[in-house]
Amino acid sequence: MIKKIYIRIISLLINFLDKRDKKRVINFFKLKLDKQKIRIIDVGAHKGETIDLFIENFNVDKIYAFEPNTKIFDFLKKKIERKNIKRIILFNIGLGKKKEKKKLQIFDESSSSTFHVVNKNTNYYKRKKFFLSPFSKMLVSSKFLVDIYPLSEIFKKNKISKIHILKIDTEGYEFNILKGLTKQLLKKIYFIYFEHHYDLMIKKNYNFSDINSFLLKNNFKLKFKLKMKLRKTFEYIYENRNK
Repeated sequence: MIKKIYIRIISLLINFLDKRDKKRVINFFKLKLDKQKIRIIDVGAHKGETIDLFIENFNVDKIYAFEPNTKIFDFLKKKIERKNIKRIILFNIGLGKKKEKKKLQIFDESSSSTFHVVNKNTNYYKRKKFFLSPFSKMLVSSKFLVDIYPLSEIFKKNKISKIHILKIDTEGYEFNILKGLTKQLLKKIYFIYFEHHYDLMIKKNYNFSDINSFLLKNNFKLKFKLKMKLRKTFEYIYENRNK
């Protein structure tokens, strides 16, 4: 019980610290999309934090939301049903480069969960464990297999013609998700909004320059950047230059 309360307090603190930064993100998109009826893909929807932001601030037509953690997905589903929001389509799957099964590592602080291998020998891991998981020996509390699909398959099955914002918050898995899109589908996306971690705790096997090169080659341009508080993490927004 004490552990759950502690994690809840930590989550609230993180959300409080991020509140001003999220306002900057919203203001950026308002300058670009305020009068439009928009469609969003939310990869790593977690408990609906981003869904809440966009529903409250924009004229949202539809949000396709993906959350692979079954426990968190159930929480999100009940939240959406309770609020009676009809514009949200929920998927309890992961997204990646290809169709496969992947092991999801669940953290006590669930927003930190990742598909990547965690390097426990880094100072960042040790600091994170000290603050986020002082009541257990490990930062990762459990693991389970998740079905992974490429975004190209989601576009096809749902007959998606355009997406105004592709948001990705997947703790180091963003490049894998982008590589699950064809060149033709990337042309249907107006903005790509994602987090990138610069700490060594997550073994990503790629770095920011790989993502930047990929997006530049597909005619996207960096338009927004901010550093998240108390973390070696940045948020980026790239704009499709053809839109």
